[in-house]
Amino acid sequence: MSKLPYPVTEAFEATNAGDLARFLAAFASDGVVDDSGREFRGHEKIAQWSRAESIGVKQTFLVTGTRENGDEVVVTAKVGGGGYNGPATFTFRLAPDGETIQRMAISG
Repeated sequence: MSKLPYPVTEAFEATNAGDLARFLAAFASDGVVDDSGREFRGHEKIAQWSRAESIGVKQTFLVTGTRENGDEVVVTAKVGGGGYNGPATFTFRLAPDGETIQRMAISG
């Protein structure tokens, strides 16, 4: 896969820019962030998670690889910033319309 789906690109670029509103807009209203088994559902909970553990600690992502796995997009990235630093894998499932993220699962 050479090009990431638009909402996945938006999520990474918004995080790198520190833009929480733009990050949330990449998710379906009932979207989920699964951070190593901890689930945050809906924009309000995802915003709380991001303020505490992602955008709020100036997290950055450098994509190092992508692949498709059925209906999911798997992205490897180097994470930097004031929180976790190191490699991570992000598995995305898009909403049925393909315009937003239904689920983003993060594993180290």
